Amino acid sequence: MGNEYRAKVFKSGNSVALRLPKALGLGDGDDVIVAAHDDGSFSFWRSEDGAAILLSLYGSVSEGFMAEGRGDVDQSARDWASGDDAAAA
Repeated sequence: MGNEYRAKVFKSGNSVALRLPKALGLGDGDDVIVAAHDDGSFSFWRSEDGAAILLSLYGSVSEGFMAEGRGDVDQSARDWASGDDAAAA
């Protein structure tokens, strides 16, 4: 685990804002993604780091992953005009 930092939440107009320490390396105007977790905690990262974060969360994929596309996917024909909602359940 890395360093721990304390941050302050304050009112900004009709919203609340989070004042983060400069030591985190974020700059004025950086685009940040914030993810709330079920346990009440939060994670955040720069939006341009999204692909790297995704791979770190869900594991890496092999270099040739989907190099040849998805392949054929069989799907049955649907009658969208019938209004039968049973298939959606």
